Amino acid sequence: MRVLFCGDIVARSGREVIKKYIPFLKRKWKLDCVIVNGENAQHGYGLSKGSCELFYQSGVDVITMGNHVWDQKEMLSYIETDRRVVRPINFFDTVPGKGFFIYQTPKGGILVINAMGQAFIKPLLDNPFIIISNFLKQYLLGNNNIKAIIIDFHAEATSEKIGLGFYLDGRVSMVVGTHTHVPTADARILPKGTGFLSDAGMCGDYNSIIGDSLQSMSSRFLERTPMLRRPDPAIGEGTLCGVYLETNDNTGLANIVEPVCIGGTSLKTQIPEGFQKDLEEIRTLK
Repeated sequence: MRVLFCGDIVARSGREVIKKYIPFLKRKWKLDCVIVNGENAQHGYGLSKGSCELFYQSGVDVITMGNHVWDQKEMLSYIETDRRVVRPINFFDTVPGKGFFIYQTPKGGILVINAMGQAFIKPLLDNPFIIISNFLKQYLLGNNNIKAIIIDFHAEATSEKIGLGFYLDGRVSMVVGTHTHVPTADARILPKGTGFLSDAGMCGDYNSIIGDSLQSMSSRFLERTPMLRRPDPAIGEGTLCGVYLETNDNTGLANIVEPVCIGGTSLKTQIPEGFQKDLEEIRTLK
């Protein structure tokens, strides 16, 4: 399976990069599934039916959420009619929607699970480790036509994200973190074959403070005055950040895990001439 996961889509800049790049990437990379985290798509807070339709038209297959899942009130009813929008699985069972979706491809099913962490994040939900582990007893990787399992772990603490990655190592195809809007440099395949990335970053304007305009955040850091209204999102050119996953057709475990950063503000450092050769030489040392 070839899967592209895109980090938190933030406001108009994030929506625009999805519309601009996903159709090309899906065709060029022959993607079996595109998953995006859409919980900040609507002016930075929540998701709307209109944004969902835009994403689907662009080639998105599944939309995951997080702590802003209910910021747009229409989502309370819309999520019951659109199963491709997945809210955290560790909400109470009485909450609208579902915490998983099985996307069917010609090669088999891709199980997408959304979960929310417990450290430094609200609301406080049930233990994601236990909830996911129990749920996976009925959906084993490779059984019941489940060819890949992707976990979007919407959490604040990198330690909690890494902990879940190792806890599920060998049982799922990939654990990818969302929520902090800052892409991490720890993409890897864990010892038992599960792909991992602490945070996929965001799709949005990186000349900002995690998607919010620089001007609107001054009261928080400089003046220390109460914020009487939500910050305005940054509206500059967006960057698409996420991760590409390629799985083994037989085991469902990860073969390739590669961060993706396209357009807008380049987040990659400029490597001096000759420096790359030095790094390659160092890697050969025993």
